Amino acid sequence: MDTPDTAASPDPEEAEAARRRRRAQFLRELHEAKALRDRVQPRRARAARMRQAMRMRTFRW
Repeated sequence: MDTPDTAASPDPEEAEAARRRRRAQFLRELHEAKALRDRVQPRRARAARMRQAMRMRTFRW
């Protein structure tokens, strides 16, 4: 399972940069998927926002 970017870059800084690029791509796709789910299920999204707001109100600093 050698991918070209890991096989061609033994330098740890390049490997770290590639890992950050993959992570950024993953987070972008995750955010996009959550936004899509919120659009197609507005009632569930609203309930989730209310639960999160309640969680934040009851959190002790």
